[in-house]
Amino acid sequence: MQFTLKTFPELTVQELYEILRLRSEIFVVEQNCVFLDMDNKDQIALHLIGRLDQKIVAYTRLFDAGQYYAESSIGRVIVCPRHRNLKLGHELMQESIAQIENVFKTKNVRIGAQCYLQKFYETNGFTVDGAIYLEDGIQHVEMIKK
Repeated sequence: MQFTLKTFPELTVQELYEILRLRSEIFVVEQNCVFLDMDNKDQIALHLIGRLDQKIVAYTRLFDAGQYYAESSIGRVIVCPRHRNLKLGHELMQESIAQIENVFKTKNVRIGAQCYLQKFYETNGFTVDGAIYLEDGIQHVEMIKK
């Protein structure tokens, strides 16, 4: 997978469309969750785009400390359902962590993880750091990597 890191103004219209479509495919359709994905945080996030054969198949948003949580953060973690058999999620998370370390100069990363993905995030170095809470009708838990 080839990765590109961009600010919001650097995204092309085509990239933004593909990202928002993929986010809707996962978070709205697949998870059957009606929520407002466009939360006005895209403008301050860094966007990590993973491509295979020039097609966007994986994506995360990265935030510096204080923009979302007190620590740096990774959010909107997605891998295209048709490519999940390739185990790209781990590669995506490792690249996201590396970019946070490189750009924001920190190893402390906090996420709001969907509970069913807790083991996935634990294999990427995160530990639970809080109680389970509901967000958009889905159980989440804060996790941290130090």
